[in-house]
Amino acid sequence: MKELIRLLRYLVVWISQNLSIPFWVVGHVHLTMNVYSDLNELLASIGMNLIVLTGFIISYIDERKNKN
Repeated sequence: MKELIRLLRYLVVWISQNLSIPFWVVGHVHLTMNVYSDLNELLASIGMNLIVLTGFIISYIDERKNKN
C-alpha cells in the first residue's frame, strides 16, 4: 500500500513538473477562443489545474524537508 501511495505521489509530481505549461497554454488559448459552456470542459480544466497545484505543493514540501 505504501508503494502505491509513493507511486501516485511521484506521478502527480511528474505530471505537474512536465505538463503544467502545456495545460496552461492550451487552457489560455482555449479560453480566448471559446466560452466554457460545457460542464465537461470546465471540470477538465479545473481538474488539470488541481493536479498541477497538488504537484507543486508536494514538491515544495519535499524541497523544504531536504533543505533542513
